[in-house]
This record gives sequence, structure tokens and C-alpha cells, in this order.
Amino acid sequence: MFDVAPTELMLVAVVALLVIGPKDLPKAMRFVGKWVGKARGVARQFRSGIDTMIRESELAEMEKQWAAENERIMREHPTPSLPAPQPDHFTPDSAIDEDPVMVEQPALFPAEAAEEPIAAKPKRVRKPKAATPNESQTPDEQQS
Repeated sequence: MFDVAPTELMLVAVVALLVIGPKDLPKAMRFVGKWVGKARGVARQFRSGIDTMIRESELAEMEKQWAAENERIMREHPTPSLPAPQPDHFTPDSAIDEDPVMVEQPALFPAEAAEEPIAAKPKRVRKPKAATPNESQTPDEQQS
């Protein structure tokens, strides 16, 4: 699109160094970099929007072609009409007149375990803490 030769880029860099100065050149480059990044982001968003619109229009066109082809095929090869569905012999009204069927519930526990009461857990007994040695004792006295 834009053809920038390396010599032209060097010329722009030298002119920027002379005009802006070496002290403010990094700030200027950051400023230019931010604006270039924003411009690229806008261009990327614009391009993706255009691509989406093109894809949607192509899909709509293909759907029209598929519908036209489907109509042509249906005209050339008509399908015979299907017979009407027959009503089922089971209807909800006939189910009400019948007695309900009782089903035995499955046992979750064995019979002998279900009859015994569950005993409470015994409380845990704590051991008394060991006596700490006096700080006034020497290490030899603590061992005995």
C-alpha cells in the first residue's frame, strides 16, 4: 500500500532527531506509537465488520439458492402423501379407569441391620498433657 524504503525511513528519523531533539524524542515516539496502535485497532475493527457483512450476505444468497433448488427438486419428484396417523389404543382416559399397580419398594438396608438401633459414638477421652520441665532445671536434671 505505502511503499517506504529504508533510506526514506532513515531520512525521517534524522529529521525527527534534529527537529524534536534527543531529549524529547522518546516521548514523541511513544505518542506516535499510541496513535498508530489506535489507528490499527480501528482499521482491524472496520475490516472485521466488513468481513462479517460480506459473510452474512453470502449466506443469505446461498440460502436463496438452496431454497430455489429445493423447490425445483420437489416439483420434479413429488412425494406421495403419507397416510394419516392412526390413533393409539392407549388413551389417558382409559388409564384412569384401571386400578393402579402396586410395586414393592426396594430395601435399602438388610433386614437385620434395619431392626437394630444405631448406637451413639462414644466420646473421645483426652490424655492429660505431659508436664513441662522447669526452666530452672539443667538438661541433666530434666532427663532424670
